[in-house]
Amino acid sequence: MTTPTGATTDDDSVLVGSTSDLAANTSADAPSDPGFRGLSPGKLMWRRFMRDRTGVVSGVIVLTFVVVALLAPVISMVYGKDPVTHYGQNAPDLLTDSGLPMGPNGGMSGDFWFGLEPGLGRDLFILLIYGIRTSLLIAFAVSLLTTVIGVALGIAAGYLGGKTDYLIGRVIDILMSFPSQIFLIATMPVVTGLLVANNEAQPTWLSFTAVTIVLSLLGWMSLARILRATTLSLREREFVEAAKVTGASPARIIFKELLPNLWTPILVQSTLALPAFVTAEAGLSYLGVGVTEPTPDWGRMIADAAQYLRTDITFLIFPGLAMVLFVLAFNLLGDSVRDAFDPKANR
Repeated sequence: MTTPTGATTDDDSVLVGSTSDLAANTSADAPSDPGFRGLSPGKLMWRRFMRDRTGVVSGVIVLTFVVVALLAPVISMVYGKDPVTHYGQNAPDLLTDSGLPMGPNGGMSGDFWFGLEPGLGRDLFILLIYGIRTSLLIAFAVSLLTTVIGVALGIAAGYLGGKTDYLIGRVIDILMSFPSQIFLIATMPVVTGLLVANNEAQPTWLSFTAVTIVLSLLGWMSLARILRATTLSLREREFVEAAKVTGASPARIIFKELLPNLWTPILVQSTLALPAFVTAEAGLSYLGVGVTEPTPDWGRMIADAAQYLRTDITFLIFPGLAMVLFVLAFNLLGDSVRDAFDPKANR
């Protein structure tokens, strides 16, 4: 299972410095191409990204997944199927006595485009669509929370220094020392028990909330370490010293001077971390401690499909390919975004 710790953990992999450094990096490539001359740093980044065919194709694929997830109820209405009805059990000619789809290729037909789920007989196409919705919803929520926590603690540790830096640094060291896979599995029942009493029925929202909390607790440290290292270098720059001389408060310095120079590592690290959260969430569901029935989920679909690997491989192909395609496209998109912001990073 992929661990939700981000793509980079070394403090030496800081991606940007001050605004002047960023402008210098972007202007260094401008003379080589007349199309880059006279453009602002933001437009230069966008122009570089649009010239990266891999990044553009990956962005289109990722955008397609996001649109499909957002329009899942509309697709379900147009398609005429939902993710909870057991179609195979309601019609005797769709499943065999052992629960396998009657038709070829897992029961694929004009009525069931991707076939039927063995056993329960639900429509695989709609299960996959709503599985995309579940995984992306959790991944985006975790990415947002880890970004907020990582930005707040990373900048605080780098700018305030002293005891604050020491305390935050030790917390990061302790959390990163845990074996994340075992910690994720062991923490899920604890979080579930804290949110719902033993004598109460487990609501549908509980698995979403528990997975989001657990992944967020272990996902912010990498970004915080990178921002701490970047802030340590930025706080000694002339523009920060000038702000201090003018009597600017620490909050104003952080929000007006430091934070605008940290958007690049924040954006890049968040982009690279999101597919890791997708696979981490799917891994928890695969192991039976993530999203539970009846909510569709990629990880649980793959876990269920493993039981029918020899008799109905179609059940495994569609969720497996969807996850591989999304994670690969998002990783390539993250690399393209990083190269667009800092073209000299890999030189």
